[in-house]
Amino acid sequence: LTELGDAFPRLVRVSLYANGSSILAKSADELRDLQALKLHTLYMGLESGDAETLRRMRKGETVNTMVAAAQLAQDCGLRMSVMVLLGLGGCERTLEHAQGTAEALNVMQPRLLSALRVVPIEGTRLEEEVRSGAFRLLSEYDTVRELRHILGSLELTHTVFRANHTSNIIPLEGRFPKDRERLVDELDQELASGLLDRHSPGAMPFWL
Repeated sequence: LTELGDAFPRLVRVSLYANGSSILAKSADELRDLQALKLHTLYMGLESGDAETLRRMRKGETVNTMVAAAQLAQDCGLRMSVMVLLGLGGCERTLEHAQGTAEALNVMQPRLLSALRVVPIEGTRLEEEVRSGAFRLLSEYDTVRELRHILGSLELTHTVFRANHTSNIIPLEGRFPKDRERLVDELDQELASGLLDRHSPGAMPFWL
């Protein structure tokens, strides 16, 4: 960061990916020093606030670790951009995944929040479990319902939300708390439309 600042005098900010453990490996003073050197945003994949889902997916991080890391980073002046994966709990744990994720986000209070949909990649353990029937993907309808559950349970005070990745079924964007009811209403309308596939995940993106 020091070298970047020297090489680019007009540099405004630097952003990077981080996990909970790497953030907590730094002291508060070290994080503030990095922020003073123009480190600005940390992108962290929470994926799920459900401990069992994280264990099954071999995340290697705990909910408590990631929540504590997000709180520490933001207390030190850094901005957290947190990502969650819709459908990561499968049909079996969709309720626990949705509720746990909302609860974790409410404690984190990230400045940026993105929701993407889990997409099994060929050759991975998850894709093998999908083919064998050990993991059942949510239908289009259930994925939208899961997102509606999460958004309806959020109590965020200053967060920009986006669900406009190529994996998302419905593109959404808004700010919390002012746009929460609008976003929930849009999802309710989509759920009532009869247009969502209730039996399969629908078309998956060609690329991520």
